[in-house]
Amino acid sequence: MRTPPMPLTRRGLLTGTLSSAALLAAGGVLAGCGTKAATQTEEGCKSDDLSATEKKLAFANWPQYMDVDEKDESKRPTLDAFVARTGIQVTYTEDINDNNEFFGKVQNQLASCQSTDRDIIVLTDWMAARMIRLGWIQKLDPAKIPNVAANLLPSLLNRSFDPENRISIPWQSGLAGLAWNGNVTKEVRTVDELLTRPDLKGKVTALSEMRDTMGLLLQAGGHDPANFTAAQFDDALNKLKKAVDSGQIRRFTGNDYAPDLAKGDIAACIAWSGDVIQLSGEDEKVQFVAPESGVMLFSDNMMVPNKATHKGNAEALINHYYEPAVAAQLAAYVNYICPVKGAQAEMEKIDPELAANPLIFPDEALLRKSKVFMALDEKQEKEYESKFQQVIGA
Repeated sequence: MRTPPMPLTRRGLLTGTLSSAALLAAGGVLAGCGTKAATQTEEGCKSDDLSATEKKLAFANWPQYMDVDEKDESKRPTLDAFVARTGIQVTYTEDINDNNEFFGKVQNQLASCQSTDRDIIVLTDWMAARMIRLGWIQKLDPAKIPNVAANLLPSLLNRSFDPENRISIPWQSGLAGLAWNGNVTKEVRTVDELLTRPDLKGKVTALSEMRDTMGLLLQAGGHDPANFTAAQFDDALNKLKKAVDSGQIRRFTGNDYAPDLAKGDIAACIAWSGDVIQLSGEDEKVQFVAPESGVMLFSDNMMVPNKATHKGNAEALINHYYEPAVAAQLAAYVNYICPVKGAQAEMEKIDPELAANPLIFPDEALLRKSKVFMALDEKQEKEYESKFQQVIGA
């Protein structure tokens, strides 16, 4: 079993790299990208596929998101197996460190219907939704990715920004819920407890990622974070504001809550499952809890950008990673939720302890309680993010 290094997680990188001011600035950039010149259509921005004659593929991913041979770090077993099987040579880069930062790298090319020199990119749900909305992503051929139709977890079907799974395919997933340190407090089961329990006052943190914190509060208020109104958002935001004004919440964080939770400097928090797997491996009294009202499910998604010229090769790679044995090998290394049905049985052959870990292989009861945050249009994204930033004091 490989324990991933603590400091870097996908979600930690998501919120830890950019300040809140920078996030708002990125929202301003987005507003400029909603013009007709920036938005593309399938008819207006056609891409040629040279896969039949060019056996190559450029794959851009996040750091530490691919299995590596611990004896020889130049080897990536599941990726090397794909190359050996297909003859497609893969140029693999770890050049996605933050969703907004990457958006800034590629927006000029994609807005102008130009190549980014990448055939596969991996981005989190909300950024995937933004790029799909702008018309910057190619549709996939279902006939070329049969393993996705056969093996994608039901909880990841019918997502609002890609209901037919024709544009974005989950690479790995994770949960946002609650975490608590049993060395310094009793169990925390609900969002309301986190926000109001007197013994937790000043010992609580929440996430600066709006979709996770507000998604949990929407659920706690009986609203659906996958389909909510502005009034329901404001209702949840008012509860958060009360917790901020009362001093219940100490601060809002990226994944820098993790060391404080491990030390007991904070007692409980809104947390990401990938972080807590690592913490609980060191101290079993640090626990991840799915609130009774539900959890937020997020994914980082494989997509083929416009003007990528090896879509067929990309589809072959996507199909490869949806084979359960391959997915299990990858999940054994990265320790995030595996989005592939059948991978748990394959994981039992690799590491029975990991196969039993509900934060890598959630049971159906937990998945039924999970929601993906509603896809937002440009106006909503700017409005909701601005309101949230005002409450958290950014």
